Amino acid sequence: MAIPMANPKAQIDALKTEIASAIESVLESGQFILGPNVSALEEEIPAVCESRFGIAVNSGTDAIVVALAAAGVGPGDEVVTTPFTFVATTEAIMIVGAKPVYVDIDPLDYNLDPNLVEQAITERTKAILPVHLYGQCAQMERLEQIAKKYGLMLVADGAQAIGARHKGKGIGAFGDATTLSFYPTKNLGACGDGGMVLTNDPNLCERAKSLRFHGQDGAYSYQYVGYCSRLDEIQAAILRVKLSYLDAWNAARSANAAYYMEAFQDLPLQLPVTKADNYHTYHQFTIRFPKRDELKARLAEMGVGSAVFYPSPLHVQKAYARLGYKEGDFPEAEKAAREVLSLPVFPELTTSQREQVAEAVRKCVQELSD
Repeated sequence: MAIPMANPKAQIDALKTEIASAIESVLESGQFILGPNVSALEEEIPAVCESRFGIAVNSGTDAIVVALAAAGVGPGDEVVTTPFTFVATTEAIMIVGAKPVYVDIDPLDYNLDPNLVEQAITERTKAILPVHLYGQCAQMERLEQIAKKYGLMLVADGAQAIGARHKGKGIGAFGDATTLSFYPTKNLGACGDGGMVLTNDPNLCERAKSLRFHGQDGAYSYQYVGYCSRLDEIQAAILRVKLSYLDAWNAARSANAAYYMEAFQDLPLQLPVTKADNYHTYHQFTIRFPKRDELKARLAEMGVGSAVFYPSPLHVQKAYARLGYKEGDFPEAEKAAREVLSLPVFPELTTSQREQVAEAVRKCVQELSD
C-alpha cells in the first residue's frame, strides 16, 4: 500500500458536507471579497494564536511581504534571517526592497540560532525574521530581547506552526508580527492559497489592512503603494469549518510523532528535538541520516512517501547569488540540507500506515548502516 507524504484530500472527504454547506452559503450571499467569513476568521485565528489582530491575505508569501512593509521595512534596510527555509521568506524580504542577511541555524531544532544574531546586526538592520520551522517555535523570548536591545522589528514566519507554543504562549503573542500560511498541506489548510498577518500593534494592523487593498485609506484614496492581496470568502469559509478540528489534528500529529520516536529510538538517526518550553505541532516529522538520499529512494521502493525540506539552503540558490554568499558560509544549514528527511505524519495517517512507515524506516536504516 502506497503511503503519501501528505493527504489533504482525506480532510476534505471527512468534512465534505460541512464544507459544501459553507461554500453554498457564500455563493448564496453574493459577497466574495472581504465579507463576513473573512471578518470572522480574523477574530478566530488570532484567538487561537494569542494575538489581538488578524489581517487575512491571499497567501503565506504575501503575509510576509505585507507584514514587513507594514513594519516599515524597505529599500536600504537589512533583515537578519535564516538560509534554511522555504524560499518565500527570503523572497518577501527582497520584494519589499530590503536585503536578507543570513545567520546559521541551531542544528537541533533547525531554527535561527539566537547566539549568532547579534554579530549580524549593522546600522542598516531593520528587522529580525525567524521561521518556526517544521512546527516548532524559534527561541522568540530570546529574539525579543535582542530586537529590543537594538531597536529592531521582529517579524516571525509561522507558516508551519499554527497552534505551536513557546513559554506557554501562542505564536501570535511574540514580536511585532507573525505570519501564517493556509496552503492546502499546512496544519490548517485551505482549498487553495491563503495567509494571515497576526499582530498586537493596532497601528501595524491598520497599515497591513491598507496595504493588502492597494494602500487605500478610503474610497479611491490611497495612503501607500500597496498590493492586491485579499483572502476570498470561499477560502475563509472553508478555513472556519476546518479550524474547529485544528487542536485534534495537531494532537494526532503529536501522537504519530510520539509513535515514531519510540519506534526509532535505537536507530542511528537524529530524531526531532523539542526545545524546552515549546509545544511542537509537527507540521513535519524530520529525521536526519547521513545516507538520506539512499534512504529516501529505498522507502519509495517500499511504497512509503517522504520529502526533503529543504535540499538546498537559500544562500547558494542562483536567484540570490547577488547577496554574495558562498558554499561553506553556513555549515549547519548546509549539513542539514544534506541529511534531513521528513516522514508522513499527517493526522489522517492510520495505525496500519504508521506501522508500515516505521517498519520500512527500520529495515532501510539498518541495511544502510551495516
